[in-house]
Amino acid sequence: MRFNPNTDADRRAMLDAVGVKDVADLFHDIPAEHRFPALELPPPLTEMEVIREIQALAEENVNLDQFACFLGAGAYRHFTPSVVDMVISRNEFYTAYTPYQPEISQGTLQATFEYQSMAAALTGMDVANASHYDGATAVAEAVIMAINVHRLKRKKIVISPTVHPMYRQVTRTYTQGMGLNIVGDVSDGQNDFRALLGLCDNETAAVVVQNPDFLGQLHTPNEMQDLANAVHEHGALLVVATDPIALGLFTPPGHYGADIVTAEAQSLGNGLNFGGPYLGLFAFRNNLVRRSSGRLVGETVDAEGERGYVLTLSTREQHIRRAKATSNICTNQALNALAAAAYLAAMGKQGLRKVAELCWHKAHYAADRIGQLEGYEIVAEKPFFKEFVVRCPRPVAEINAFLLDEYGIIGGYDLSQDYPHLGDAMLICVTEMNTREEIDDLVEALAEVNQPGVPLELEVGS
Repeated sequence: MRFNPNTDADRRAMLDAVGVKDVADLFHDIPAEHRFPALELPPPLTEMEVIREIQALAEENVNLDQFACFLGAGAYRHFTPSVVDMVISRNEFYTAYTPYQPEISQGTLQATFEYQSMAAALTGMDVANASHYDGATAVAEAVIMAINVHRLKRKKIVISPTVHPMYRQVTRTYTQGMGLNIVGDVSDGQNDFRALLGLCDNETAAVVVQNPDFLGQLHTPNEMQDLANAVHEHGALLVVATDPIALGLFTPPGHYGADIVTAEAQSLGNGLNFGGPYLGLFAFRNNLVRRSSGRLVGETVDAEGERGYVLTLSTREQHIRRAKATSNICTNQALNALAAAAYLAAMGKQGLRKVAELCWHKAHYAADRIGQLEGYEIVAEKPFFKEFVVRCPRPVAEINAFLLDEYGIIGGYDLSQDYPHLGDAMLICVTEMNTREEIDDLVEALAEVNQPGVPLELEVGS
């Protein structure tokens, strides 16, 4: 039954208000011959037929259920327990928006509080907010937080060249017009902490690094602690972007002096989803809480002494005067944060560690096999986690086209666009989802690529 809230009297009053006699007069500027064009539509279909046709169209796309994938570079295929989708599909979560009324939003608020608690524990930090759009905007917000901590008196930001290239680009875009001096993010591929520190001075608000970095390299806790100490000697903050899966196995940034920790938390229960929505994890030390962007959920007690949850801090333009706001962010990734909380709760400490261990061992197995191939070189100055750089005998775009068309394999990330000094280099990612057979197929395909007489006259990107 169709419901129309406007009565005939309502419509007459609105037409009178705009000075026309009927609805048709609203379209008098459109030539009559074009007002109701004949639509050449196909014959009607039943629901069953429509579903069959849509499925056929969907099957023409490359998908990770049918193709092996070794592409990472910031977005990763990890296993998601079924309970995660079950939790986030509950209508009280799925349809919930901003919980401004705590008396009717306790479920959402508690879920957010649990996410914050687990994010803080995972990163080794005191506080985590809820939340940011993705890993890139989380880094940009960390930079803004750092200059706010210094009351806008320091405008220099030092960014390592092995921070994700898109994170660096988003940071520059996000902060344009603020008069910042962003240095260090020249893509020479060298993550030399001494060089970074050489750029620091008393004007520096923050130093931004990534661990594991974009090229997959791991920096030891001692290296990171020494960096933190040196950064703090200049009075600056240390921002560390990380991989939350890696924290199931390695020392969290909060244990080696980081002041702000960010991460792309897509890997925590959120699918690849054609590029989003993703989740920007953002954690920091307690003394910075008043400068936090986004919002914080806190635990309290009600008038009867019962435990309850509320929005404790919301220092954004939507809530307070613009001059006092720490950010202009007006929403967050609540459903994605809920997925991350459900994932972490389902996996637990041991489950997350197992995932990290599988990534480590499978990636190193793949690197060992590929490193034995003629014409290929593993470029690894330091230990790596689940991603590693391979220098290839041919352009990566051509190799990836061959892998996809001939083997049904989605190859690695082409580094030539961001780190041209590496030459024909591919960033390969291996997670717990890659089987030994898939890795062996990749090795076989790469070996075939380098065989004499193998044509690669394939359309790049096909």
